[in-house]
Amino acid sequence: MSNSTLAHTRPTLADRVIPRSLVTDAALVLGGAAFTGILAQLAIPLWPVPITGQTLAVLLVGSSLGMLRGALAMVVYAVIGIIGVPWFSEGSSGVHIIAGPTGGYIIGFIAAAALTGWVAQRAWDHKFVGAFISFAGGTIVTFAIGMAWLAAVLGLNLQQTLNGGLYPFIVGGIVKAVIAAALIPLAWKFVTRFAKK
Repeated sequence: MSNSTLAHTRPTLADRVIPRSLVTDAALVLGGAAFTGILAQLAIPLWPVPITGQTLAVLLVGSSLGMLRGALAMVVYAVIGIIGVPWFSEGSSGVHIIAGPTGGYIIGFIAAAALTGWVAQRAWDHKFVGAFISFAGGTIVTFAIGMAWLAAVLGLNLQQTLNGGLYPFIVGGIVKAVIAAALIPLAWKFVTRFAKK
């Protein structure tokens, strides 16, 4: 088996569990995209942007896979959803989703996964506080890109954009960052303990 890999030299959680290779990298990228698609189906319908489990998936995938693989997983998620797999929120798919009001959030997932992955490669995700800072940053990146896109597509002013694209999601974003910041360090503890046995 080839030693080639997409993984950064600084290992992430996935690298502690699965040996590195291009095959495992591809599987992890596809798995990260699928995980995001599954959590996207946990949705509370709102207009113009629903509350979904996607952002939690993005944080977990980015942190677990690292910058490159995490970002690629979100690119795959977006591209396969555009092609027609109904795994955007509420079982939707197609280019009209990306071109529509919520498309910027999906594009933002790529940057958010890259950021949380980059931070994870520097071991910030081993402890709750560092993980929370990372995940809060990833959430902010998602919303910054998503709100700019939302405003452009719908022609909203700043207040309308904040009302429709940010305010309803603040509490949920914090809760998701806390959940991810609890899960990832816990997974690191488990993996580290298991490796010592």
